[in-house]
Amino acid sequence: VQLQAYGGGLVQAGGSLRLSCAASGRTRWMYYMAWFRQAPGKEREFVAATTWNGGALYYADSVKGRFTISRGNAKNTVYLQMNSLKPEDTAVYYCAGRGTNLSGPYYSDKSRYDYWGQGTLVTVSS
Repeated sequence: VQLQAYGGGLVQAGGSLRLSCAASGRTRWMYYMAWFRQAPGKEREFVAATTWNGGALYYADSVKGRFTISRGNAKNTVYLQMNSLKPEDTAVYYCAGRGTNLSGPYYSDKSRYDYWGQGTLVTVSS
């Protein structure tokens, strides 16, 4: 299974970007798909997650109200609409997928995800 993330780029503070991620090589739905990000010198952190049908959406407090995660109509695709971007949003953004349900609210735990994309760089200038 391969995840391909794209859509990153350079944007001014206050601007918007839309990230996309598509998984190939898997015929069944990913139960969870998520976005994480990693800024230089920092650990990879949770951004947002959604369940297979988009019925449940989860966000980090730092992006709540500015970012929106959504599942695409195509199987195992996920988007991240990022509005009102801030310089502190600068990071490499990774999409991740998990094939099965979780036994608890562990959607923000990166160790729970089975598949990862290669990352796409988002740079927000002030």
